[in-house]
Amino acid sequence: MINRILIRIKVVQMLYSYLLTRKDFTLEKAPETASKDKRFAYKLYLDLILLILELSGCTVKPQNKRSPIQNLDLNLLSTLKLAKGLLSNDEIKLIISREDNNVEAYDSIVLRLHSKIVDSVAFKNLKKLKPAEISDEAMFWKVMVNTVIVNDPQFVEICRMNPDFTHVGFDLGVSMLLNTLSNYGDTTLSLVSAKKALATSFDKGYELYHSLFLLMIELTRLQRNRLEAAKSKNLPSYEDLNPNMRFADNEFIRSIEEHPALAKYQDKNLNFWTNEPLFTKHILDAILASEVYQKYMVAEDQSFAEDCELWRSILKNIILPSEELGEILEAQSIYWNDDLEIMGTFAMKSIKHFANNGERTSFLPQFKDDEDRDFGPKLFESAINKADEYRELIEQYVNNNSWDPDRLAFMDIVIMTVAITELTEFPLIPIPVTLNEYIEIANCYSTPKSGQFINGILYSVINKFKSEGKLNKV
Repeated sequence: MINRILIRIKVVQMLYSYLLTRKDFTLEKAPETASKDKRFAYKLYLDLILLILELSGCTVKPQNKRSPIQNLDLNLLSTLKLAKGLLSNDEIKLIISREDNNVEAYDSIVLRLHSKIVDSVAFKNLKKLKPAEISDEAMFWKVMVNTVIVNDPQFVEICRMNPDFTHVGFDLGVSMLLNTLSNYGDTTLSLVSAKKALATSFDKGYELYHSLFLLMIELTRLQRNRLEAAKSKNLPSYEDLNPNMRFADNEFIRSIEEHPALAKYQDKNLNFWTNEPLFTKHILDAILASEVYQKYMVAEDQSFAEDCELWRSILKNIILPSEELGEILEAQSIYWNDDLEIMGTFAMKSIKHFANNGERTSFLPQFKDDEDRDFGPKLFESAINKADEYRELIEQYVNNNSWDPDRLAFMDIVIMTVAITELTEFPLIPIPVTLNEYIEIANCYSTPKSGQFINGILYSVINKFKSEGKLNKV
């Protein structure tokens, strides 16, 4: 029921928010004042970063000199994400290339430190996490720095050989590293939050689908109350005492009121429409004044199908176009800004199913199948993992094709990143389907000419991947 059109939209929106708020690795700046404590602290801080990278199996010596770690048949730390992330930082690359890189000073202890780390309980616990997030790895390295590295007597002795060594500088340098690891770990905490938010957005979309049916029930209940109240007037008319109950007794509404699936849903979720009396009054007044209502109330034919058709028409022509409805939904959930049109379409489709199959009809499931359920999370995570790589690729084609760089809106980058991810990671989705979907998203969510712009860049990327044998579908 939550189809791939909506999934793609939500993935694009979530990736846009995540990339805007993501905190990349930030290296501490060299101290402006050249006190002995601060000079040594900063030197130790850089040494510890390089040592973590070396212990992770990375090449951190100038001129690609080999580390004792690289002689090991199996370096168990080499698969950690945090080290790969640090190594991609341009400032760290520059530090590695400098001739005054002092990481070689630790060669005599690096194998022993590595052995202690891979034998630690903390490392065994980290390996149990599948997958371990960068925040988990950052915590792991903070523990290893505190319990293994800086407590190693030979490590301290090597540090003392620096003429600027001070105990204050030593403690300050270690503290700087721990802060850097904490800040970098926070990046993945935001990723975890983004993943949860994506899942929540799907749940909220399904909630909106049910809420539209609950609104129909609430409007009917309100009309029943009006009719009942009219009988208690001081001087009730004949019509007040003998009202036309066709709308109030609509069989479609009766069937969904008693539907076990909707009842089960209501047990877990509050019906917020009861707290919107002005809105429901306005909508009900609009319904009662409508031509479709007037024709329904005097029609000779009365059937379950006709009762269904009335509410399908009301939903399509009165409820969904309501600006007041949009405002209420926006106040209820930030996820509903873009859900209403699609969820409204599925609600109308469900009403047709009721008309054709009667009360035996089931409400639509949240996802068509497990493949659709997994599509969004997989697409989102793959797009995050490839975001930096695909941005470089996109910018390359912006320059190569003489596109105006000023037209490269950030939303365009995000849309193309998700589109390229889908092209490469989902072999069963045809290329034209992917192109059409993301061009349409661009036309709706980015600049007026974004669709044409994105179409041109994506075709260049597709041709490149095909020529390299990376894309083998049509």
